[in-house]
Amino acid sequence: MSQNLVIVESPAKAKTIEKYLGSAFTVRSSFGHIRDLPERGIGIDVAKGFAPEYVVSDDKKDVVAQLRKLAKTADTVWLASDEDREGEAISWHLAEALDLDMSKTKRIVFHEITKTAILKAVDNPRHIDMNLVNAQQARRVLDRLVGFELSPVLWKKVRTGLSAGRVQSVAVRMIVERERAIEQFVSDIDFRMEGRFAAPNGAGFSAEYHGNLTNQAAVDSLASALALGGFGVRSLEQKTAPRKPAAPFTTSTLQQEASRKLGMAVSRTMSLAQKLYENGHITYMRTDSVNLSDEAVHGARSAITEMYGANFAQTRRYTTKSAGAQEAHEAIRPPI
Repeated sequence: MSQNLVIVESPAKAKTIEKYLGSAFTVRSSFGHIRDLPERGIGIDVAKGFAPEYVVSDDKKDVVAQLRKLAKTADTVWLASDEDREGEAISWHLAEALDLDMSKTKRIVFHEITKTAILKAVDNPRHIDMNLVNAQQARRVLDRLVGFELSPVLWKKVRTGLSAGRVQSVAVRMIVERERAIEQFVSDIDFRMEGRFAAPNGAGFSAEYHGNLTNQAAVDSLASALALGGFGVRSLEQKTAPRKPAAPFTTSTLQQEASRKLGMAVSRTMSLAQKLYENGHITYMRTDSVNLSDEAVHGARSAITEMYGANFAQTRRYTTKSAGAQEAHEAIRPPI
């Protein structure tokens, strides 16, 4: 039996990682979450600080039994779920459900599935981050509390089968408020005028009138005056303008570009990105950060210098504009 048991979320990811780690490691998948709140009932003890009551999902009982058997015979268990709050919670649930000895349990994380990244993660293990775990638990508890309380109201007032959640309920409120503001808006009329000019050499251009046109009479008066002609170009200035590359992909910008250029739905984009990540072709695809690691920047600079010369290698550092960005991962990029 292998000395080390590595538990990841995805079976596709497990095959790739096991290839990198060698025969001393057995890599198995939890197939995502193994425990959750019960399907029936609220599953939260409100009187005891909103303590959640977790149960092993019916479709995961065999998985848990197999992992528990492997964990008992392993010298070290490595929890290698994703480095976000869901992934951290999966590691914590595994530790709880498998009754792991934490002195022989290590938590590892990586942003790309390459041999270098995997070996570096093994060399730098850490403990389970309970702050992330508690953040995930708070989200799950809110989901259940809001849904459990509001969904029955929808069934009575609107239609059976509808659901309410901590996000969609607030989003509906915002939409309703916006629609009411639109209905109360008092429209006003203004005018804009654009002229299209043809030059003797066949070139043409358009120009917009910058003035205040508040009624039809003002438009007609200006049009009559312009009809007299006598236009000329006073000055012509030509200059070179730099065009900067777009920032590296975040989850949202990846989805936007896939939709705009390829016509792909969000679900298909994320499904393909998940497969690319699991097979080691891109870094983790759920991120709100545009930052790149020093290793990635150095690798890109070296490749560009070798292929095109040092003059084409200009290092840029991007910063995330959103004040609420978590930036748990770097931007989406190919592995170095």
